[in-house]
Amino acid sequence: MDDLLHWKVFFHYLHPKSGVASIYFTVTNDLNYDQRMQRICGSLSMAGYDITLVGRHSSDSPSLQNQHFRQKRLNCHFRKGKLFYLEFNIKLFFYLLFRPMDGICAIDLDTILPCLWISKLKKIPRIYDAHELFCEMKEVRSRPGVYKIWKRIERYAVPKFDHGYTVNHLIAKAFGTMYERNYDVIRSLPLKKNPGDENRERFILYQGAVNEGRCFETLIPAMAEVDARLIICGNGNFMDKAVNLVRDSGLQDKIIFKGMVPPAQLHGYTSKAMAGITLFESDSKSNYLSLANRFFDYIQAGTPQICVNYPLYQEIQNHSPIGILIDNPDVKSIRDALNRLLNDAELWKKLHVNCLVAAQTLHWEEEEKKLLKFYTGIFGKASSHHHA
Repeated sequence: MDDLLHWKVFFHYLHPKSGVASIYFTVTNDLNYDQRMQRICGSLSMAGYDITLVGRHSSDSPSLQNQHFRQKRLNCHFRKGKLFYLEFNIKLFFYLLFRPMDGICAIDLDTILPCLWISKLKKIPRIYDAHELFCEMKEVRSRPGVYKIWKRIERYAVPKFDHGYTVNHLIAKAFGTMYERNYDVIRSLPLKKNPGDENRERFILYQGAVNEGRCFETLIPAMAEVDARLIICGNGNFMDKAVNLVRDSGLQDKIIFKGMVPPAQLHGYTSKAMAGITLFESDSKSNYLSLANRFFDYIQAGTPQICVNYPLYQEIQNHSPIGILIDNPDVKSIRDALNRLLNDAELWKKLHVNCLVAAQTLHWEEEEKKLLKFYTGIFGKASSHHHA
């Protein structure tokens, strides 16, 4: 009993009331490249909340860029796989244990356990930010042992989070069906930017994670019969295979890997490209129900795109055509769509103009109103100042 009292005093000491709600957000990636979390944490910080974003530090991590919120990167010996997740979660738990906070938000399943346990210990609100259907991603679903572990974590932890939001209404519906939780929808839209003009360079852009299930096995061979370069900005678990595929296809001069590109530089590529790429294999439920960040980044840059004809992309395309949607992301469909977009100037111009119109409403400055309403509902209005 004395021990219990001791812990209560200890956590009360760690949890002072300053009048400004202090909220921690947790991810397993490198903070410099996570535009989605930069937007979310930036908006909340500017609204007056005291925000800290925690991520990972790799040996090749560049210096942290200045943001409106606090940032912390945890050093890990392991870089990937089960040992990385185990090490990161243990370090994250002990880091959070000794920090005062009023609320905590887990981004996806890979940081959900420390957030759950810390919120119980500190008796603070916990929020689940589901960027995707984590267990349905191809790299998880295709490995039965890995899937089993993550699904067990999901079933244990997700129902214990009363507050949550996700990126589209179909994923929100899936969580409602699985765990009887009502999730808000806060789409991952880009900040309003100056769109590129009509003077484009003849290259195609893929930006985002170079991961399994993103159709590189068909996109790369398709480029053999497309008269333009493909620039790939990003990194991920399919990177080595993608590089080998380019080499085996003899397309090293045509397909250029830029690696991780800081957000400020990335828009330069997006606004100069003739076409963007948003492709996913349909056998992953997470991919089929996706609404990718890059889809909106291309629109914001006035860049027509080749995109899969899945439900949520179709909804926006039906409202105003912003690219060419293909039913099947096979080599022939990708090649034909790219050649049509590159060689039909009238079609390109029409799609470009539609992107410019859609960009007027599909931007973060509009979407962040939902985010602020969500957090106000939990923590009340933030003060008019912040101390990040």
